[in-house]
Amino acid sequence: MKIADIFKFKNEQMKVLHLTWIAFFISFFTWFNMAPLATTMLESSDWLTSEHIAALAIINVALTIPARIVIGMLIDRFGPRVVYSGLLILMSIPTFMFAFGDSWTQLMISRLLLSSIGASFVIGIRMVSEWFPPKDVGFAEGVYGGWGNFGSAAGAMLLPWFALTAFGGDEGWRYAVALTGVFCIVYGIIYFLAVRDTPEGKAFVVPKKNGAMEVSTWKDMIQLILWTLPLGGALAVLAWRLEGMGFISSTVLYSTYAIIGAVMLYQIYKILQVNVPILKKGVPKDDQYKFKNVAALNSTYFANFGAELAIVSMLPMFFQMTFSLSATSAGLIAASFAFINLIARPLGGILSDRMGNRKRVMLIYMVGITLGMVGMGFINSGWPLVLAVAITVLTSVFVQGSEGATFAIIPMIKKRITGQVAGMAGAYGNVGSTIYLTLYTFVTPQQFFFILAGGAFTSFVLCYFWLEEPKNSFANEYYESSVDRENAVEDHYEMELKKVAVNK
Repeated sequence: MKIADIFKFKNEQMKVLHLTWIAFFISFFTWFNMAPLATTMLESSDWLTSEHIAALAIINVALTIPARIVIGMLIDRFGPRVVYSGLLILMSIPTFMFAFGDSWTQLMISRLLLSSIGASFVIGIRMVSEWFPPKDVGFAEGVYGGWGNFGSAAGAMLLPWFALTAFGGDEGWRYAVALTGVFCIVYGIIYFLAVRDTPEGKAFVVPKKNGAMEVSTWKDMIQLILWTLPLGGALAVLAWRLEGMGFISSTVLYSTYAIIGAVMLYQIYKILQVNVPILKKGVPKDDQYKFKNVAALNSTYFANFGAELAIVSMLPMFFQMTFSLSATSAGLIAASFAFINLIARPLGGILSDRMGNRKRVMLIYMVGITLGMVGMGFINSGWPLVLAVAITVLTSVFVQGSEGATFAIIPMIKKRITGQVAGMAGAYGNVGSTIYLTLYTFVTPQQFFFILAGGAFTSFVLCYFWLEEPKNSFANEYYESSVDRENAVEDHYEMELKKVAVNK
C-alpha cells in the first residue's frame, strides 16, 4: 500500500479505514472534553474547585483499564461494527449526565462511566486488521491510531471556542460537552449503517469460548494470570490517590480494594474455566502461539503510550517553570508532543511494514525512546529553548512511532483473538500512565524523564528476549491454523442456516 492510496475514497477498504479512524477521533474528542473547559467550569461554579478538577481527571481514566479487556472480548464475539456503534451511542448518556450535572456526585459518577469510552481504540484495531493484509496492516493501523488519537488535540482547540463563542455565557461549557454526546449518537448510527466487519466473502472468525484469552500451554496460562494482576493493581492505585486527595473515605477505599480483589479472582476463574478444558484436550501444534509475545507487547505499550499520557499531563508546566514561559507558550510547545501523532504513528506502521523485520523495528524504537527520555532528563534553564523543543519533538516521534509499531504486530499474534490481545496491550498503556503519574508526585521532572527511560529500556530487554517475528509478517493473508479453518467453515454453515430460516 502506498501513501497515495489513503486518498482513494471510493475504494471500500479505504472507506472503512477512514470511517473507523473518525469513530476513534470522536471517541477521544468526547473522552477528553473536560480538560480544555476546566477553567470555564471553575469560573461558572461557586462550589467547584481545582481539587475537584484534579480528581475528575483521575476518575476520567478509572474504568478504561477494565473496559479495554471487556471490549476486547466483545469485539472477538460480536464483531467491531456492532461494538463500536454501540459504545459510541451508549457513552452519549454519561456525556449528557456530565454536561448538565450540578453536584459532585453527578459529575463523579458520569465521568467514571464515561471513562469507558477510552476502550474505543481497541475496536478499530480488529476492524482494520480484517480489511488489510499483513503486509499493509502496520501502515493502516498507524493511520487509524495516529489520526484518531488527534481527537483529543482537536477537542483542546475547538471546545473552548464552542463554549465561549458559539454558545456563550457561563453555561456555554455545558452545551459544548453535550455537543460531543450528540456527535457520539449521530456517528454511532452512521458507522453501524456504513461499514461491514469483513470484506465480501470473508468470514469473521471468532473464538469458540469467551470470557478470557485462549492460551496454548499450561505455562502460558500461568503467565496470563500473572499479567492480569497488575490491571487490578493500577485501579487500586487510582483509588488510593483519590483517598489521599480526600475525595473518598477510607471505608470507600477498602471497599474498592475488596471489589477489585473479587473481580481479579473472578477473572482468574474465567481464565481457568476457558483454558483448562482446552489444554486438557491439547492444542494442535499449528494453532499454538506463545503468550510471551503478548507480554512483550504489553510492556511496549506500557512504556510508550503510558509515557505519552504522563508527559502530556506534565509537559506544559515543565516548560513554563523551566524556561519562565507564559502558560499559552508552554501549552503550544507541549501540544507539539501530541500533534506529532498525525505523522509519527503512521510512520511507525510504515517502517514496520517495509523494513523486513517487525521485531527489529520495535527494538530500534524502544532504544530511541530510551535515549530521548535520557536527553529530556538533562533539560534545564541553561539550555537554548529551541534545542529543548527539538529534543522533545524527536522523542515524541519515537514514542508515538513505537505505538504504531506495536499495533503493526498485534493482529498477527493470533488473528481470532486480536481484540483481546489489543485490549490487554491497550490496558497496559493506561497502567503505565497510572504508575508513571503516581511516581511523578514523588520526584523532580528531570528524575521523572529518567524513570520513563528506565521503563523503555526494560521493555527493550523484554522484547529482545521474548518477542518473535510473527508468521506471515509480510504476506497477503494472515496465518490460518487448522482450528481457524474449522471455525470459519462452521460459522459459514451457521450463517447459511440462518438465511434459510429467514427465507422460510
